[in-house]
Amino acid sequence: VQLQASGGGLVQAGDSLRLSCVGSGLTFRRYTMAWFRQAPGKEREFVAAIRWANTYYSDSVKGRFTISGDNAKNTVYLQMNSLKPEDTAVYYCAADERLITSTIRSKSAYNYWGQGTEVTVSS
Repeated sequence: VQLQASGGGLVQAGDSLRLSCVGSGLTFRRYTMAWFRQAPGKEREFVAAIRWANTYYSDSVKGRFTISGDNAKNTVYLQMNSLKPEDTAVYYCAADERLITSTIRSKSAYNYWGQGTEVTVSS
């Protein structure tokens, strides 16, 4: 399984970005796909996940970010609107086939990770 994240960049507060994560070597629809982020000096934290038709968000991004998937393209997206300086981080996509709902926000539950794409939001 390989995951390739892209779409990061430098934007101003209030702007939008869309991150993409293309997966290979996996049957996309069978996997839970997620986004995590890690700011400098901080732990990697959960952002959003999609499992079948269900979506999950951290409180800090709910209402601003939207996760979606395209099974035909083996791609998961993270649409980020109303970006804030505190959203600045490296964003990682992650995948796992065997997750249960109670662990979906736990980074230790994911076996496959992409390389990360950097998002910087200036104030």
